[in-house]
Amino acid sequence: MEAKVRIGIIGTGQIGKMHIERYQMISDAEIVAVCDVNEAEARKVAEQFGIPHVYTNYREMLARDDIMAVDVCLHNNFHAPVTVAALQSGKHVYCEKPIAGSYADGKTMCDMADSEQRMLHIQMSTLYRPETKAAKTLIDGGKLGKLYHARSTGFRRRGRPYVDGYGTTYFTRKETAAGGALLDMGVYHIAQMLYLLGNPDVRRISGKVYQEMEMEEDRKQHSGFNVEEFAVGMVKFDHNITLDIMEAWSVHMGGFEGGSILGSQGGIRFPSALTDQISQPFSFHSTVCDIDMDSTVDLAKMDLRWHRLRENESAYDSSQHHWIAALAGRVPLLPTAKIALNTMLISEGMYLSDQLGYEVSAEETVNNSKSCSVLV
Repeated sequence: MEAKVRIGIIGTGQIGKMHIERYQMISDAEIVAVCDVNEAEARKVAEQFGIPHVYTNYREMLARDDIMAVDVCLHNNFHAPVTVAALQSGKHVYCEKPIAGSYADGKTMCDMADSEQRMLHIQMSTLYRPETKAAKTLIDGGKLGKLYHARSTGFRRRGRPYVDGYGTTYFTRKETAAGGALLDMGVYHIAQMLYLLGNPDVRRISGKVYQEMEMEEDRKQHSGFNVEEFAVGMVKFDHNITLDIMEAWSVHMGGFEGGSILGSQGGIRFPSALTDQISQPFSFHSTVCDIDMDSTVDLAKMDLRWHRLRENESAYDSSQHHWIAALAGRVPLLPTAKIALNTMLISEGMYLSDQLGYEVSAEETVNNSKSCSVLV
């Protein structure tokens, strides 16, 4: 039998537990150690999942020579310093989204991965959904023709962390989260579109962010809520491609239509941007023999067939499945770090555009980006 891929988890909060549960579904993965500044929680998680080693100092865990990779499950502004330290210690790194709290920090992470010749993988669960796989297959098969516009949407009715009863205040403060709905949810949807568009170079960005809806006063004060609950934007890329963005943690609306991609020969619409239900199915639209066709796809049967016939199809079942398969050398790693960095450029450009009141260039956004890392 081949040796298992041995990994360590840094951060045992909600996200860390979710990652651990996913790894335990993968036979090739073995979690050797967990680390968290909250020792009691780390030991509780280790006991719950049968993980042998517990640390409160991630640098001590990085000193182990029997761990191939670590998974960074921390809040946004902690990503860069921990990732850089892990890469310098010779470990490959999986990092929770977004890549970091700023483009500057994300670029540092990517540059360090290149310098140390280590893999850097960013959590992007939308890349492994059946609808994304179907869309990528149709695009690669030339069924959409030349791509020219996409839409990225995300919806919650009232789902702001902490103030609406979910999550902690770490999500609601710029000093730890850097941003709100755009960096919490929007990165998933923007990254999905960038992946399908071929991750084109960004040229210009415009954006506006809002925090307008009422909150319970005591929770508002305790949360220190200074991030956006709603964001809208427009991006212009090379090759005459555009992307519009609408992302909501909280909005007086019953839902948004799902994302979409438009091409010269066809178009794709994704399931509705709802958190609890999917009322709008994945669909493909084209013209055949001068007849306008609106087609739906049986994604479940597609997925079943591909698993039966395609080698290593399970390597794309989730972000964790893909990471372990890449570490084991079974498949090449998708360029998630580059996609995540481009996503961060767009997000930060939207914030800068909102601040300045006009459309900004990619170069201007890069030049204005500053580190917001919190050393740990």
